[in-house]
Amino acid sequence: MRINYERCGYCGACVGVCKSMAIELIENRVVIYEDRCKKCKACMIVCPLKALEE
Repeated sequence: MRINYERCGYCGACVGVCKSMAIELIENRVVIYEDRCKKCKACMIVCPLKALEE
């Protein structure tokens, strides 16, 4: 997964839905830890701005 920062509104919706704790909101910046990501795509589904991409 990767984040399109031009679209991201930093709402944290993706953080709340990630069961593998692969996404964090740190100082108004969304960070994805690829080594933890299970590629379930829950973050893509919940993102209101469609900022997450494969």
